[in-house]
Amino acid sequence: MTVITEQIKLQRDSLKEGGFAGILEHRLVKSPTIFGASANHDGSWPGMRNFVYLADARFMPKGETRLHNHHEVDVISVMVKGNLSHEGSLGQGGSLSANDVQVQRAGGEGFSHNEVNPDDDWNRMIQIWVLPELAGQPASYKVYRLNQGESTRVYGGSENAFPSKTHITVSLLQKGEQIKLDGESIAYLTQGSGLMNDMPMVDGDMMSGKNATFTALKNVQLIIVQ
Repeated sequence: MTVITEQIKLQRDSLKEGGFAGILEHRLVKSPTIFGASANHDGSWPGMRNFVYLADARFMPKGETRLHNHHEVDVISVMVKGNLSHEGSLGQGGSLSANDVQVQRAGGEGFSHNEVNPDDDWNRMIQIWVLPELAGQPASYKVYRLNQGESTRVYGGSENAFPSKTHITVSLLQKGEQIKLDGESIAYLTQGSGLMNDMPMVDGDMMSGKNATFTALKNVQLIIVQ
């Protein structure tokens, strides 16, 4: 972990890779409220407010999570590479490809799902968990298709399909484009390279700071939690 002014950086590959079922993953964010008091002894971060988990996952060829349940948690899946077939009680039969974002709100009724890599190559997906601010909400499901050169709010805000004080934006920026991150934020770079203020970022870098400006040095996919 490197500290420069108000910015803190964590590199994915500094953490041990683990996994389950047909998946290998680095868990960069693990909240002690969910994973226990020793959750961050491995160098991972505790998250921020209701943002409690982030894993950078690689699905083996034909790998799958296997059917499992979630209750009172919102699950955001950002596709980086390859394809994913979605099975479950919400959005059954859906499919995702690179630069798609799937959001599932478990709410009070909960949901079950299985995510499957249908291909003969490894894929890559970022999974994020956010705790809801209100218990007992109805379960819901939505897929966002991201566009190059745009920043898309996929979670949070009062007018979003998934209202929350925690905001998640995914930006697909072209070389030379800039975005400003007002207030406190955690940003995770999943493609390309750039500068957070003057601090270099490459694929797998997570940065925490306040009132920063990100400049893309190559085409990037950047996940921002605020």
